[in-house]
Amino acid sequence: MATTADVRSLFEAKLKETSPSPDFHPSDLERARDDKYIKRVLEHQEYDAKRGADMLWDILTWRKAVGASDINESNIRMDYVNEGMFFPRGRDVDGSLLFIFKAKMHIKGQKDYEELKKIMIYWFDRVEREENGQKITMFFDMDGSGLGNMDMELVKYLITLFKLYYPYFLNYIVIYHMPWVLLAPFKVVKSILPAKAVEKMKFLTKDSLKEIVAPEQAMSCWGGKDNYTFEFIPENKSNSTPKKVTFAEQGDSQHSPGEMLRLVPNDTIIFKSENEEISGQFTITNMDDSAVSFKIRTTAPEKFRVRPSSGCLASGASQTVLIVVQPGIQLTVVTKDRFLVMSIQIPKVDLTPKELTEIWQTSTVSKTDEYRLKCQFPQQIAPKNGTVTDGKMSDKPESAATTLQNLERNYASLHRDMKQLKWMQFITMAMTVLVAVLGYLLYENVSEENKYCERL
Repeated sequence: MATTADVRSLFEAKLKETSPSPDFHPSDLERARDDKYIKRVLEHQEYDAKRGADMLWDILTWRKAVGASDINESNIRMDYVNEGMFFPRGRDVDGSLLFIFKAKMHIKGQKDYEELKKIMIYWFDRVEREENGQKITMFFDMDGSGLGNMDMELVKYLITLFKLYYPYFLNYIVIYHMPWVLLAPFKVVKSILPAKAVEKMKFLTKDSLKEIVAPEQAMSCWGGKDNYTFEFIPENKSNSTPKKVTFAEQGDSQHSPGEMLRLVPNDTIIFKSENEEISGQFTITNMDDSAVSFKIRTTAPEKFRVRPSSGCLASGASQTVLIVVQPGIQLTVVTKDRFLVMSIQIPKVDLTPKELTEIWQTSTVSKTDEYRLKCQFPQQIAPKNGTVTDGKMSDKPESAATTLQNLERNYASLHRDMKQLKWMQFITMAMTVLVAVLGYLLYENVSEENKYCERL
């Protein structure tokens, strides 16, 4: 499998061969030397080193062309920004930041499109810095919007940013409260997305929003508990400068240079059932040169017992974390939850609780690393006679993916039936009107003939 060193080597070779020199922005060249950033490019291109190097080149070429690294609060239309068309707020069930586009705030053709693009780049760059490159969810708030608010060029540009210029940055695309008149335009959006991105699209209503955004993280206008009103706050760049990393090769280790911890498994916690207890575990290893403190958070603390939920590790030390599902929790619910492991450098392992608390309180995004883990329950955990869905037993085992596919097929079938019903209603009304008109004409014709006969 290709490594970040492979991508960087191909990129640097092209840089040397290109004449005249492309003269990329210095801060953009830092991206090409940052293993954490190159890893995102590599993951975006499914670990194809050649495609990864090409994407890295295209990103830097595009950033130079649009002047992305020079875009800031002093050279964008702040009157546009202050309207609150774009802003970050809240997090999804995976802990990813929501980047919100309020469609009703935009009327196509009323604003300078080039200025809007600069504002989108500003927000993407800012959020990328503040989130340390972690994925975000693009939230299209379509509530209260209509055809006049639908700007396909703007929507396609947003999608293009994720697709071509901000690698491995997209968690979900949420389309909230989509009016039926806008369903057709969004089919165009689907057509420009790769298959994996289409799977990330979620059409949600106020009732289904909790599947992706918990009520505590949802704004009150969506039926959530967050009473936030948009107010622009200037970026504090001292707290958002990306951490510089070393450039040693990865070798056979799963650890990427510049990251403090190695997690095994590094993506998904596999749960097993033993002695009527469902549990999973993962191992944390400190790959940093200094001591590290870690904390573990989950989207649903009432559903799990985490042992330990925090701790300190000397350089090279490891800790196994056990996660036990609380009794009575349905697996179909648990699988939606996620875990977040946070780490920070500390001067020594034997710090007092007060000293540790002070270090965490004064930490910034650039000083911490974050790792996200999903939950997976093997099919054999399900009851032998069937599966549990919404508290009821079915005769045949059915995976969550199969259930989702069935729901999507049923929705598509229902949508087709509704369209057919509307057409049938229209045809029936047209036929009724036609019959009435013909009946009237026939009646008039018969009346005229009767009058003619009477005159004879």
